[in-house]
Amino acid sequence: MISTQTVFVFCQKGGIFMSSDTPTINMAATGANIKALIKTKGLKVADVQIRLGFNTPQAIFKWMRGDAMPTIGNMVILAHMLDVSIDKIIILN
Repeated sequence: MISTQTVFVFCQKGGIFMSSDTPTINMAATGANIKALIKTKGLKVADVQIRLGFNTPQAIFKWMRGDAMPTIGNMVILAHMLDVSIDKIIILN
């Protein structure tokens, strides 16, 4: 299980940013990991698409490229399909 504390710092100019020691998701590495896990499990993108109820596979391809991440609900289903925990899917910086 991933356990983190997010620390928000207020800039003098009114912006908010996370401190540099706060973990963030490495989207490219996570996408590559999703792709590898799907392949290792012997699934096809179409299998994932059908299980998630998507009309097209575009969202899944976006995940695999690291252009987007699954919603938490889809991440739970994906983890179950791949027989791994969510923290085995997500790669942190």
